[in-house]
Order: sequence, then structure tokens, then C-alpha cells
Amino acid sequence: MAPTVLGILNVTPDSFSDGGLYRDQAAAFNRATEMVAEGADIIDIGGESSRPGASPVSAEEELARVLPVVEAVADVAPVSIDTRHEQVARAAVAAGAQVINDVSASLGPVAAELGVGWICVHMQGEPATMQDGPRYRDVLDEVIAFLDAKANEAKALGVSRLWVDPGFGFGKELDHNVTLLANLHRLVDTGWPVAVGTSRKSMVGQLLARSDGADEAVPVDDRLVGSVVTASYALSCGVDLVRAHDVKATRQAVSVVTGRSPTQSRSS
Repeated sequence: MAPTVLGILNVTPDSFSDGGLYRDQAAAFNRATEMVAEGADIIDIGGESSRPGASPVSAEEELARVLPVVEAVADVAPVSIDTRHEQVARAAVAAGAQVINDVSASLGPVAAELGVGWICVHMQGEPATMQDGPRYRDVLDEVIAFLDAKANEAKALGVSRLWVDPGFGFGKELDHNVTLLANLHRLVDTGWPVAVGTSRKSMVGQLLARSDGADEAVPVDDRLVGSVVTASYALSCGVDLVRAHDVKATRQAVSVVTGRSPTQSRSS
């Protein structure tokens, strides 16, 4: 099957890239339909920012943000719910979500019970503090071992559709991210479907700055090239799913890497 493109839709005031843009239900729905037209296979709806330094929100607030949007978007496209809270995951699935995108890597049993897909993300620490000096003995071995164990547990519980995600930027310095990116084939070789999200992240801004010989990371709005290049590299390693803010460009990258037209990719 062709790789899946997951379009990012944050209905938050503080996400690092699109925070505040789609808090209005109509704006969120319009953006979702736009991403579907651009080639998104799944719309990933999040109501709590997981950017570095983000403060947690209550499950009640998260539900108020996401449920109306999930209900509306589920009528026009498959939906994943980006959450680490069981209450939110259950309510979103009841409202039509088909996948739980889980940065806490704790909701496998919920996905199994509800019969939905699960994206298991590696994160060291919590969003508020995860970038406060993250440390690893061997980031590649530790991330792979963690994800492999979680995936085996989920499969044993009955989760039939799952992806493992190395969690770029989630409790990782730039060198950790680069090591994971350069060795994505090792994670693919585990046999589990792999999801990758580098879109517009700080690692991309830092790598673009390095390429220009600059000290300051390239601003979020100027990270398209780096986002598409890292997604393309991930696809060439055999990754099954890429998360993207810039869906049209990412879908084009899928077509270039796989040799399929956008229509062929989405129908495969």
C-alpha cells in the first residue's frame, strides 16, 4: 500500500505552528476539507499542544475543543485524535475518530478495546519539561526497544492497526533527532509500520540554519523545504505514515518517492 499522509489540524491556542488559527469550528472544518482536497488520507485533530514547554489542559477543556470538530470532520474524512487522555480518546472515538495518536504511548489498551488504530509515540518526559536536558545512553537502541515492546503489547491485546513513531522533538536534542532520522531503516526493520512527524519542527529549523551557516533556527513559516525533504527521506526508508502541515507538498513528495500519481497513492 502507498504511504499514508496525515494532515495536522490543531484546535489549540498555543500549538507551535498553527496554534490559534483553527479554534473556530468553521475554520477547522474548512481547513480539514482543504487538506482532504490536497491529498490527506487522515485528519489528525488535537486539542492540547504537545510542543516543548506547553502547559497541560484539562480533559474537559480538551474535549470542548475537539469534539465538535471531530464530529464534523468525521463526515468527510477519516479522523485521528491526537491526545494522551483516555477520556478524550474514548469520546473522540465515539464521535467518529478511527485512530488514536498517542504521545503518551499509554492508550494501547483503549485502542484495543475500542477496535481503532493506534499511533504509539516515543516521548521522554512530559511536554512541559521534555526538552530540559534529555539524556540517553543510546537513543536509537532505547527508542527502538521501547516502541517494539509497546507494539508487541498492543498486538497481544488485539490492536490490529498500529504505527510506531520515534517522536522527533519529544524529549530529544538535535543530535538525538539526527541519529534517529539517519537510522530510520533500523526502526522499519522491526517490521512494525512506522509513522514520522518532522513537519515544521525545531529540528528542521535548526538543520536549515546549519545548511545556511546561520546560528538562529529558521522560523516556522520558512520550514517547508526541510519538512518535505525529511519526510521524503523517511519515505525512502520505508516509513508508512507521515504527519504534515503542508499536505499538498507532502503528497507530491509521496508521489515522487513512490512513483505513483496522487490519485494512485490515495486509492492504493
